Amino acid sequence: MIVFPFAALVSLVSVLLMLGTSIHVGRARMQYQVKAPATTGHEMFERAYRIQVNTIESFLMMFPSLWIYAVFTDDLGAGVIGAIWLMGRVVYGLDYQKDPAKRGRGFMVGFFAIAALWLGGLYGVVDTLVN
Repeated sequence: MIVFPFAALVSLVSVLLMLGTSIHVGRARMQYQVKAPATTGHEMFERAYRIQVNTIESFLMMFPSLWIYAVFTDDLGAGVIGAIWLMGRVVYGLDYQKDPAKRGRGFMVGFFAIAALWLGGLYGVVDTLVN
């Protein structure tokens, strides 16, 4: 049996991250009295909401790239780069909640992690096709 424990672990922790952002939005919605389905209102709620949506958007690029990298290139490498993406997203969220203008460092870590996963996955797929 072929297994991919590192990519699987990153996937599971990513789900926890998204669950955490959902809880954060729910708490902000209650604290700042922003009634569903509104997505605007108090600035601190809007920050929490944008963190959640931006994390989902980033996850949608990271996730398939992670698994393609794991399957066609290397599971451990996918796990390490995926963990870097996770750390970048946490930093992004913390920075964004404090001051949206300072979200750049977490964004860049996540962006480069996605690029590395995508490029490594592409390399693995092309190598498989040619060999």
